[in-house]
Amino acid sequence: MPSAVSIRSITPADTYALRHQVLWPDKPLEYVKIADDHAGHHFGAFQQDELVAVISLFVTGNESRFRKFATRPDYQRQGVGSALLRRTFTEAQRLGARHIWCDARQDSAAFYARFGLRPEGDIFYKGPIPYVRMAGQLRELAGHETGNGPA
Repeated sequence: MPSAVSIRSITPADTYALRHQVLWPDKPLEYVKIADDHAGHHFGAFQQDELVAVISLFVTGNESRFRKFATRPDYQRQGVGSALLRRTFTEAQRLGARHIWCDARQDSAAFYARFGLRPEGDIFYKGPIPYVRMAGQLRELAGHETGNGPA
């Protein structure tokens, strides 16, 4: 992982530019905003105070979901996203969740599988992009993914 990367809580608005740049650059900025962003827990990975990755966590009772996970391309495959995802799992457990899931782009499913998440259900599409739901029990995810990941 690049030196001096820190993970900290951020506001929903802090996530928008990176969500837009990485996930949906061809859509308007409004497209990357989530109606319930105000209810989420948002985290950013920073290097020298520059935001390089974001993720948003939503917890309802025992269930948690992470959304809009985006890492700047020049920081991918360096462990930054892996560290951010592990922090998200820890926070979900701290907030009382036992299960976690996301709607993953199909081309990222192998990344999530390294953390112990497994596909559930059929492939579906958001526009032309294939997605699959990836999910797991948080207590079973501890200890997965010890190497650097693609995000």
